[in-house]
Amino acid sequence: MNLIEAIENRKSIRAFKPDPIPDEILKKILKTARMSPSYTNTQPWEVAVVSGKIKDELSRELYKIASSDTAITPDIPKPLVWPEKLERRSKEHGERRFRVLGIGREDTEKRKNLRLLNFKFYDAPAVLFIFMDKNLGEWSIMDIGMFAQTIMLSALEYGLGTCPQAALTDYPHVVKKYLNIPESKRLVLGISIGYPDDKALINTYRSIRIEMDEFVRWY
Repeated sequence: MNLIEAIENRKSIRAFKPDPIPDEILKKILKTARMSPSYTNTQPWEVAVVSGKIKDELSRELYKIASSDTAITPDIPKPLVWPEKLERRSKEHGERRFRVLGIGREDTEKRKNLRLLNFKFYDAPAVLFIFMDKNLGEWSIMDIGMFAQTIMLSALEYGLGTCPQAALTDYPHVVKKYLNIPESKRLVLGISIGYPDDKALINTYRSIRIEMDEFVRWY
């Protein structure tokens, strides 16, 4: 798969096979991702690769706290208000995904259960948590975004799928406790990774992108 094909074919995977990922493949992906650009070459990313028993224990703890509707306390606050166009895109995206899964607008229980799948890591065999120092700001967050994109594109080379999950940053104190991460670090993103379950209905959904003329001005 060439680079353009990888970019055009990448999508968020929300159902994985149980097959473990060889450590050597994960190492190759992360070695590639380290070539990502960063502001003045600061390379602010720090990664925890979690699998096996610790992943399962962490999943149970996150699922328990999320299912009890505990208030979220992310290190990076979630947006409270979106510009109108962006708000519309987000709502339309959610509604289309619910329709694919046969979940009605008023079915709050199924919608909640769908959100809770985040904390099972969609049954992925591994999850990557990306941290940065709390003293760093917006430029470093952008750097980590580029780093995360490189991970997700590199994964395709090995037949792997990924899902970047903002929800995995909802309870950073739980993640840090299990992984022995100091409070001087901010949890920026979680990425579930594994071999896609192509038979899963949820993986048939693909989000729609706006046309180029909607976001580009030519001068």
